[in-house]
Amino acid sequence: MKLGNLDIAIVSGGRFWIDGGGMFGVVPRPLWERVFPPDDKHRIPQETNCLLVRDGERNILIDTGYGSKLSDKQRRNFSADDGEPLVESLAAHGLTREDIDVVIFSHLHFDHAGGATRIDENGDIVLAFPNAELVAQRREWVDATAGYPELRAAYPQDNLDLLLDCGKVRLIDGDVEIVPGIRSQVTGGHTDGHQVLIIESEGESAVFLGDICSTSRHLPVLWCLGYDVHMQQTRRAKAKVLEQIIATNAIAIFDHDPDIGAARLRRDDRKDFAVADNLGFL
Repeated sequence: MKLGNLDIAIVSGGRFWIDGGGMFGVVPRPLWERVFPPDDKHRIPQETNCLLVRDGERNILIDTGYGSKLSDKQRRNFSADDGEPLVESLAAHGLTREDIDVVIFSHLHFDHAGGATRIDENGDIVLAFPNAELVAQRREWVDATAGYPELRAAYPQDNLDLLLDCGKVRLIDGDVEIVPGIRSQVTGGHTDGHQVLIIESEGESAVFLGDICSTSRHLPVLWCLGYDVHMQQTRRAKAKVLEQIIATNAIAIFDHDPDIGAARLRRDDRKDFAVADNLGFL
């Protein structure tokens, strides 16, 4: 899809199934299961909708999905896709892992940063995109690499250890232009360093929402993830970002929605915000 003079496309980092209660936190199950019916293990399907942005000079990737390093047990528990789904998705756009110039992380949880590294033929963990600069918020990086016991599952260190020493990580502080046409907006809430990414060109814009609003079912302001470290902050930040999207007629990109990758939004008296135009997966 053309966005001004940019080409943007959603590329899958893999589908998986996860506990529905975790994805809706304090929202009562009788409410969320109406819009996301769970399976017999109480799980709901989720996508990892990464975003490919091409400006004619660079191939830029926002988020990387969960990658190929999950253990057999994790793959069974999540019913995660085999292989390297993100690499396969990029191949459908004529790109190899070597063609990616920049990788930007909304945050560093396993399902967003796991695909930045892979296991090679010798069993070693290597960079999945060897020619890419890797960009993350400094606050997110500090939390992800601090080794806090309560965050161990969210930030598996085998996703991050190589990045510590590879010399390709650029840490940014706050709301900055990362590359021409893409800027960060720190929201916090889901994690202290969580950011949304705003893509702009020739008066058109799109917003990669990360986990501040993971799916179209999370458009009600009070519907947040059980994984949010600061639920009230998520609610405030989400309302602000969604209002900005409507005010600028931007495209909202949902990083975990298995049915609606991108949409135009509208205000809704009952649900706060709603999908006005389903744009599919661009």
